[in-house]
Amino acid sequence: MRFGIAKSEMGFPFVSALTFRYFCLGIMKKGTEQEEQVAPLAAGLHAWYAENHRVLPWRGITDAYRIWISEIILQQTRVVQGFEYYNRFISRFPDVRSLAAADDDEVMKLWQGLGYYSRARNLHAAARSMAGAGGFPKTYKEVLALKGVGEYTAAAICSFAYGMPYAVVDGNVYRVLSRWLGIETPIDSAEGKRIFAEVAAELLDKAQPGIYNQAIMDFGALQCTPASPNCMFCPFVDTCVARQKGVVDTLPVKQHKAKVANRYFNYIYVRMGAHTLINKRTGNDIWKNLYELPLIETENEVPEEKFYALSRWREMLAEGETPLVRLVQKGVKHVLSHRVIYANFYEVILPEDSASFAQYQRIRIEDLHKFAVSRLVNQFFSLILKPDN
Repeated sequence: MRFGIAKSEMGFPFVSALTFRYFCLGIMKKGTEQEEQVAPLAAGLHAWYAENHRVLPWRGITDAYRIWISEIILQQTRVVQGFEYYNRFISRFPDVRSLAAADDDEVMKLWQGLGYYSRARNLHAAARSMAGAGGFPKTYKEVLALKGVGEYTAAAICSFAYGMPYAVVDGNVYRVLSRWLGIETPIDSAEGKRIFAEVAAELLDKAQPGIYNQAIMDFGALQCTPASPNCMFCPFVDTCVARQKGVVDTLPVKQHKAKVANRYFNYIYVRMGAHTLINKRTGNDIWKNLYELPLIETENEVPEEKFYALSRWREMLAEGETPLVRLVQKGVKHVLSHRVIYANFYEVILPEDSASFAQYQRIRIEDLHKFAVSRLVNQFFSLILKPDN
């Protein structure tokens, strides 16, 4: 076994904690009865981080609540996008109690545009549970039990806020460790998750877990990037297995690709004088608890001339009413993680006292901005509410 890396029956490397201790941490000082182990990864990361770390408002603090907010925002969001959201969120909700007391719609409105809206719903629910329990929990087990908090987020909060020795394992960490150690086990397999969790825990600088965790994540985000990593100026260029083998671009390995489904939405922007109509999505689907325009979803793309023949369209209209209708936007493509939405937007003009669309919530057009909507719907609002429209 070169460097102590063996092959499993499936052909993927497996590594014991003891093996990794000698391979990764085992630079020995000779001449002493008890050979001293030095941690080259931790030392290199600390030195790199001191020179290259990102300056962020949630860094260098020990407020578990604020760290929690930042970690939930960054679960599916790039730092550059999440920065302003974090500042606005903390400004409005500076502590657990203020967030717990907030209205659902206000929380969703502040989250508008970030996507993955279950994060906001879970955040709000967790805040309410913490407020009832007396504040932010102090143990890893209790933090992990919060709604919407997994092992990575719990490790980040506990290491940053409390200095607890828990290693974070996110996309950046997977990438750094898989390349440096040449681990080919798929990161989305049960074996891969186990191996990387064990390796990350073994390599963790337990004396400074918070700084180490932030260092390895920043290193993955800025230096050991998914595409075109800066290997030439990498402090680990001489010890990186992927670099030596020429497989940097193939690591980390994923075995599954998410299946993407197409969906076809036909939105209807209704104008009844100074009023319009909206609806709150409450089903177990995308954009739950966000507002939207009246919607007809179809199995396939529906041309304009066939849209008016849809039974669901006719059922929305009161008997005897004939609205003015125009197709404003056609085939707008909106990409989500596992779905691609193709949307048409229609404008419908009816009298102020119209009885059509009776099942929808009636609001003033000037108040549309007060309601949390998806990025797709918000883009349409930006177009339709321009003065020249």
